[in-house]
Amino acid sequence: MDTQGPQKSLLGSLNSNATSHLGLATNQSGPWCLHVSIPDGLFLSLGLVSLVENVLVVIAITKNRNLHSPMYYFICCLALSDLMVSVSIVLETTIILLLEAGVLVARVALVQQLDNLIDVLICGSMVSSLCFLGVIAIDRYISIFYALRYHSIVTLPRARRAVVGIWMVSIISSTLFITYYKHTAVLLCLVSFFLAMLALMAILYAHMFTRACQHAQGIAQLHKRRRSIRQGFCLKGAATLTILLGIFFLCWGPFFLHLLLIVLCPQHPTCSCIFKSFNLFLLLIILSSTVDPLIYAFRSQELRMTLKEVLLCSW
Repeated sequence: MDTQGPQKSLLGSLNSNATSHLGLATNQSGPWCLHVSIPDGLFLSLGLVSLVENVLVVIAITKNRNLHSPMYYFICCLALSDLMVSVSIVLETTIILLLEAGVLVARVALVQQLDNLIDVLICGSMVSSLCFLGVIAIDRYISIFYALRYHSIVTLPRARRAVVGIWMVSIISSTLFITYYKHTAVLLCLVSFFLAMLALMAILYAHMFTRACQHAQGIAQLHKRRRSIRQGFCLKGAATLTILLGIFFLCWGPFFLHLLLIVLCPQHPTCSCIFKSFNLFLLLIILSSTVDPLIYAFRSQELRMTLKEVLLCSW
């Protein structure tokens, strides 16, 4: 386990071993390169906030039977994925700090096995998070464009099969990634997967936004207030779409840019400089797991009511 700060080994090994395997010369970044130092406490703090948020989402959906629908199953699984990201990173950061302080003493073989296990958890949770974000977009698309057939298309058995399939793919892909992370093809597959999810979400949400604007225009024409209603609704929808896709891209994009640059320009001084910000890219992923509940879960009034009851222990 890498003890040079919380540079998580998928993660630490990806940034060091993989890049050196591809020929990265770490002394080529030049004196102009800005190194962003991330305090250990920031990793722990964001991880704990994400942990609490996602645990509350899972508890609320589990407790309230009215929330036992495919849409909330997908949101619950997204929360579980984000929860795994938080637990894995908090656990690894804590172990690193204990090892550095000499409080925890363990054999190298044991530390390496634990490191590999945490790496699989982190990578698997990243893949599953991206998958469930895509599935939630598909679910919302079907609910809008096939509203009358939604309950016959998105059934509980199909939702359960999708959930099981995503978890299986995430576990298998993360194991393969940890085993073959030095291979360029593996990194390109991960980058392609991210770009596919980004394109899927952008197309679906943009199409939903267009349909919503058309619907608002129809309502405005009926009320003879076309311009004010349509413009106000479309501006609100555009802002929501920008926030949703913007947060997704800003939180996940830098990490996958890092993977792409490892393949494209491992020895270039500018790329070498970007590699030094790897911990910042990881922090953005933790930030994503903190923001996801706010976007996908806490906007539901019934879920918020359930959370209130849980927190007040009034069951």
